[in-house]
Amino acid sequence: MMKKKLILSFFLAALGFGVVKAQDLPDKKETLKTVTKVNDYFMKKYADYRTPSFVKNVTRPSNIWTRGVYYEGLMALYSVYPRDDYYKYAVDWSNYHEWGFRNGTTTRNADDYCASQTYIDLYNICPDPERIRKVKANIDMLVNTPQVNDWWWIDAIQMGMPVFAKLGKLTGEQKYFDKMWDMYEYTRNKHGENGMYNSKEGLWWRDQDFDPPYKEPNGKNCYWSRGNGWVYAALVRVLDEIPTNEKHRADYINDFLTMSRAIKNCQRTDGFWNVSMHDESNFGGKETSGTALFVYGMAWGVRNGLLDRKEYLPVLLKAWNAMVKNAVHPNGFLGLVQGTGKEPKDSQPVTYDKVPDFEDFGVGCFLLAGSEVYKLN
Repeated sequence: MMKKKLILSFFLAALGFGVVKAQDLPDKKETLKTVTKVNDYFMKKYADYRTPSFVKNVTRPSNIWTRGVYYEGLMALYSVYPRDDYYKYAVDWSNYHEWGFRNGTTTRNADDYCASQTYIDLYNICPDPERIRKVKANIDMLVNTPQVNDWWWIDAIQMGMPVFAKLGKLTGEQKYFDKMWDMYEYTRNKHGENGMYNSKEGLWWRDQDFDPPYKEPNGKNCYWSRGNGWVYAALVRVLDEIPTNEKHRADYINDFLTMSRAIKNCQRTDGFWNVSMHDESNFGGKETSGTALFVYGMAWGVRNGLLDRKEYLPVLLKAWNAMVKNAVHPNGFLGLVQGTGKEPKDSQPVTYDKVPDFEDFGVGCFLLAGSEVYKLN
């Protein structure tokens, strides 16, 4: 009788373990359904990829950073769900802009050459030299000139840094990895006197305007969630490209791990992150773009064994499920996205129904997150 009880207990425990394991991850079909719904809404609304934006009385072409980030997300989605219309949408956009940038190949502005990330991805699918001719001309110019202070705002780290990593991997030339480190290290440690990164708190100031003595209303340092999300995503995108023996890989990993701990400790109880990571009273509330970037980074970290699964999987899944439930409309519109800006007060209020001034980059962040969640096993 005792033996039967033990067997029954073991069976129930095993069954319970199986239930827990099954609930660890969302259903892959449902995840893909959600991600494709959000993307299809965007592609239908912005079917004419040529249309420039007109925001705050400024006309901007559709190959600036906001659309560049969208296409990063689309290429991530294409890598797990290669629909022909996704590829065509990316190629047609690239062809229209002649595989180039606002302000041409002499631009030093990472917001301009962010589009290179997609151009390189498309080259890797179909290696037509014209697809990266301007990319290489632009980045070679940056490599061949001494300036390392171009990334003076931390958003630029995500817009620009992965381009160097992708080009270094593609060509096998160390010079791209070296210049990438020099620019990153300057922003991290030197810009604004002491650098934009606070290694003690594991988070980044957006630019030197937010360095101490600048404080949030509650007296703490100002860490903007999407700005930190940009850096977090950049580290992931770089680590995904550079060789395992690259001389600064350990430095990037260390920053990624330190940021991961800091980000985890700032999560709201509902799964989202506030726009102000250390001051929930300063325009606090659910926000999708920063949350999505954190999910993207954590999911990649768990999948690649850099982050402890037991510790970080519940954090990222809580955030992912919160976005799916609270931000995704039935028709695929993505709500709770803070529009463009540089700090918590910008583009407020952030609400479920409000259309941000640029819809594209928030969708891109969500596609990056969803594609990584989909890959989890």
